[in-house]
Amino acid sequence: MALSNKEVRRIFITGLVLLLLFLSFLIVKTIALSIIGGLILAYIFVPVYKKVQKIINQRSISAGILCLIVLILIIVPLWILMPIMVTQIFKLFSLTQSIDFLQLFKTLFPTSQIEFQEKITTITIEFIGKLTSGIITYLISFLQNLPVVLLNLAVVLFVFFFTLRDREELSDFISGISPFKKEKESVLINRFKGITSAIIYGYVIVGAIQGLALGLGLLIFGIPNALTITLIGTLASMLPMVGPWFVWIPVTLVLIIGGNVGIAIGFAVYCALFVSTIDNILRPYIVSRKTGTSPVIVLIGMIGGLFVFNILGLILGPLILSYLILFLRAYKDGTISELFSSSE
Repeated sequence: MALSNKEVRRIFITGLVLLLLFLSFLIVKTIALSIIGGLILAYIFVPVYKKVQKIINQRSISAGILCLIVLILIIVPLWILMPIMVTQIFKLFSLTQSIDFLQLFKTLFPTSQIEFQEKITTITIEFIGKLTSGIITYLISFLQNLPVVLLNLAVVLFVFFFTLRDREELSDFISGISPFKKEKESVLINRFKGITSAIIYGYVIVGAIQGLALGLGLLIFGIPNALTITLIGTLASMLPMVGPWFVWIPVTLVLIIGGNVGIAIGFAVYCALFVSTIDNILRPYIVSRKTGTSPVIVLIGMIGGLFVFNILGLILGPLILSYLILFLRAYKDGTISELFSSSE
């Protein structure tokens, strides 16, 4: 049976659209995370953009000012802190090489068998070696791939600028092509806002506050290599199932080994009562109040997303799982078809 001209045109247009989608995927896939990063950054700065726009009343100038601020916040710390951090990392590595871990574990576990003490000593030395080499390798890779990093940063800033400036048009366009019913679309958007706010404020911001509190303690007690320890502690505080204890407990042990028992006790008490309290009180409160999603889902999403999408996975992981759970609940209730607009 011969196809009509209308059917031939429909097949041709469908094939052309699929081809364009495939070619677009090949073009965008290498910078997809940079695009997503720019969108997330724009979401974070929308409240600031609104305030700047009220003062200046020019969308392009307001977005341009925020782009400049973000660029300064990224470039200046890296330019100033990177050389200091590299120097301090090598100092920390040299310090760990001089520690007698076997004697340390004999002191900590005096009643344990020698085999256990030797085993945990070997594990500790291997862990420190791999951690240090991993950090150094990452820094070297970062410097070697600096042109690629700068290109991705340019993509982030371009997406950030145009998303802020044209956010209303972009929102209308996405809403226009969305297959979801308007009331369900509103639910999804609110879920996105809730999870994004929870991750940013419950983990990133709280982790940054903990890192600053840890750094303050390092300065108060006069502990060397404070910058590198603070940066590591800040990153550890942002990660689920990890926290500032990942840093301050080893620092306390090193102080004890070095004979600075008084400083070690004071620093440990400060971190246990103040730094860790920030984490235990603020993070569960913010996450539970803002997401409406089980903390287990947030935790799994963050850990899995971190492995798949790196740092952006802290936001993307919980978001993807929350969308999936929404569809699964709709399927369980037999209402999944109600999510989508019906074509007349």
